[in-house]
Parts: sequence; structure tokens; C-alpha cells
Amino acid sequence: MMQMNNINLTDSSRRENVSLHPTMVNYKIQTQKEMPARFIFECAQKLEMKPLTSATAAILYHRFFRELDDAEYDPYMIACSCLYLAGKIKDDKVRKRDVINVAHNTINRGAPPLEPCDEYWSMWDTIVQAELFIARVLKFDMTIVHPHKYMLHYMKSLQDLFGAKEWHSMPIAKAAAAFLQDFHHTSKILDYKPAHTAVCCLALAFQVYGIQVPLMDETDESTHWYNVFCPELTRETYWEIMEKIMDMYNLETIIGKN
Repeated sequence: MMQMNNINLTDSSRRENVSLHPTMVNYKIQTQKEMPARFIFECAQKLEMKPLTSATAAILYHRFFRELDDAEYDPYMIACSCLYLAGKIKDDKVRKRDVINVAHNTINRGAPPLEPCDEYWSMWDTIVQAELFIARVLKFDMTIVHPHKYMLHYMKSLQDLFGAKEWHSMPIAKAAAAFLQDFHHTSKILDYKPAHTAVCCLALAFQVYGIQVPLMDETDESTHWYNVFCPELTRETYWEIMEKIMDMYNLETIIGKN
């Protein structure tokens, strides 16, 4: 097994305490297993990476830790490496230096950029080594089918059904996209087919805003609008996926109390 440099991004004993803005997550004290995925999306936003790139990084991260015991590796360093690797896969490349500094500042709120020093070069070497290690653990299979492409297809069909003017006046597209991104915070996204995840994010948006799909009778138990897109999606799986998505917001409540 490849040995990586022993560096831990959340080792607070090596850094000064930085006071946090109340709306910011303190990754040093949060222990929920979903935190590194949240860290990925925060860093990706700061790095101005594309949504599919950050989603790719999250999927790589979840797949990696399904193969290995997460206690053996610093999840935040693996998250950094997944971001860097995803940038290559999606041709949305970022410099290692930028990944290092954004990651360091996200863990240590308000900290200045790292100057070349032992910690900087240790992070650099760890990302390089972890990149290859992640690829090996995943058997060099970097193929990811994202729910996003299905969601875009479904949205186009729904827009035709509602009518362009009414569709654009509703918050469904924005809400569904937000649900999809948030579902990437948990490894449970790996448990479902991308098409099912996409249609359930849309369904949850309709549920939240109390909007009914035209020409569909919700009292008819034999036909549901989502089966037009996913005929094999059972009602049980449909409700299960939406419940798993909503679980992410229960976690958000817990984080907000800490």
C-alpha cells in the first residue's frame, strides 16, 4: 500500500485558533462524515470550478472511502486530491498551489496564503501521491455518469409540458439543482441510479412548492409522472431517495447548533 506523507489538515495543535464567522463551518470541530464532501464544494466554489467538476470530485471521494477504511487517511487531504484529479478528468484544471492555499484557508479561516515551507511542500507531495493512490484504489475507472445530464433532459420535457413562460416563472429548476448538489454530500448518492436521483430531485422540488405536473392525476396510483422518465422506478425507491435527500437538511440543523 502506498505510504503518503503524514499530514492532517485539521490538526489544530499545529495552528493558531481563528475566530469564525457564525455562518461558516468549522471543519476542525465538526465530526460528521459528510463534512469533507461539504469541504469539497466550498473549495470548488472558491476555485471557480464547474458544477460537474465538484460533483466528480465528490463522487471520487465517496467511491474511495467505500473501498478503504476512512480512519487510515486524512479525509480532507483525500478531498483535496479528489478536487485536483476531478479538474483533470473534466478538463477544468486548477493549479496545485491554488488547491493547497484554498484548502488551507478553508480549514483555517482568515489564515494568509501558505508561503513555500515544510507544510506547503508536504501538502504538495501528499496531493501528488494521493492522486495516483486514489486512481489505483478505483482501479483507474474514472467513468462517472452524472444525474445532471438526466435532469437537464427531464427539465426540457417538463418545460414543454408546462409551457416556457410558466416553467421559467417557477423555482423548480433552481431548487432541484440545489437538492442534487446537496445530495452529493453523502455517499448514499452512490446507492441509486443517476436517472432516479435526477427525477427524485425534481419531484422533491415539486413537493416543496406544492406544484402538480400538468395532465397528471395524483390520485391515480397506477400512473405517476416520474414513470414517464423512469418506468422502472418503484414508488418505494422514489420515496426512499427523497427521504435520503431530506436527511441532508437534518444534518444541516445539527451543524447549525454546534
